[in-house]
Amino acid sequence: MVQIGESLQVIKRGCDELLVEHELVTKLNSSRPLRIKAGFDPTAPDLHLGHTVLLNKMRQLQDLGHHAMFLIGDFTGMIGDPTGKNTTRPPLTREQVVENAKSYTEQVFKILKPEQTEVVFNSAWMDKMNAVDVIKLAATHTVARMLERDDFSKRYGNNQPIAIHEFLYPLVQGYDSVVLKADLELGGTDQKFNLLMGRELQKHFGQVPQCILTMPLLEGLDGVNKMSKSLGNYVGITESPEQIFGKLMSVSDDLMWKYLVLLSFQPSSVIERWREEVTQGFNPREVKVLFAQEIVERFHGKTAAARALEDFEARFKQGAMPEAMQEVTLQGEGEGLNVVQLLKQSGLTASTSEAMRMIEQGGVKLDGQKVESKVLTIGLGAVVVAQVGKRKFARVTVL
Repeated sequence: MVQIGESLQVIKRGCDELLVEHELVTKLNSSRPLRIKAGFDPTAPDLHLGHTVLLNKMRQLQDLGHHAMFLIGDFTGMIGDPTGKNTTRPPLTREQVVENAKSYTEQVFKILKPEQTEVVFNSAWMDKMNAVDVIKLAATHTVARMLERDDFSKRYGNNQPIAIHEFLYPLVQGYDSVVLKADLELGGTDQKFNLLMGRELQKHFGQVPQCILTMPLLEGLDGVNKMSKSLGNYVGITESPEQIFGKLMSVSDDLMWKYLVLLSFQPSSVIERWREEVTQGFNPREVKVLFAQEIVERFHGKTAAARALEDFEARFKQGAMPEAMQEVTLQGEGEGLNVVQLLKQSGLTASTSEAMRMIEQGGVKLDGQKVESKVLTIGLGAVVVAQVGKRKFARVTVL
């Protein structure tokens, strides 16, 4: 049987903040499975590794015997999460939400245990609320309280519009905790206000307030911005094994440790041993290989992970890619940066005409793949290894 102290170590691994720890200890001492809630708005059809930070923590809690409630915010998705936005976010249509939610439910069980997971949609109770119910819910909080939220206060101070419906988002997210009788809610650090709203509403409705566990936001491959499909710095869990493997191998040596803590299921003791070995001269590249194999195996299976490693070794190691290469950061325009400009601005070619000629001759590769088109655009936030000929290499970040 796992002791409370050991459980807390697992729960707090990689977390930013746990509120309130002594309350959680009391809940853990009750010897009943806790009801763990994490909500996801189906704003895009595919999950990336940034989304899985919360899913991994839910899986760790399931391994401790607790019950996971994977909440798909199909109702809140139609409001549009205003968190971190400096403009009103366009709401999704019901059709968009339903379509995106389908792919979510197909993907989450690559991490969560089905027998300990309850998939719930907040439209199941929100659709039943009438205007009076919504007004009563809105009456539980003041405008001044809402403006305590950082993004709202900044927009208000800058005379940027805040639509009334945006105030409903944290209220509905909090009310979800009331309906689900959550013991612990997980969320990113940017969700703290909304998570606290759940505690307050549970108190208002006479429930024991949930505890809150906030997790850091995962930087994308650029090592700067939050992982996002719109920035192109993401690793999608439905991408091919070769793509996942190659992208993870491009992560910087420093960021690799954060990825390991938040995404790997290796024990903390193993990660700390690897860290110590690297300080003593062990090549961090070998740690990345182990990590990339683990992630590919999780989403595609052991055979695919072995094939991805073979493919990577064939394209990079056997292709004599140098261990060290110049690091270049370039500014994109619009949706990204044209490959011809990338080659010229990174210094891999002396001119755009040389860049185009090398592409025509088949002498340009990005991440080991031959570039066939001169109009190829590398998306904002992407990190690629560019190669011209046999000896010119650069790791390029497009911002």
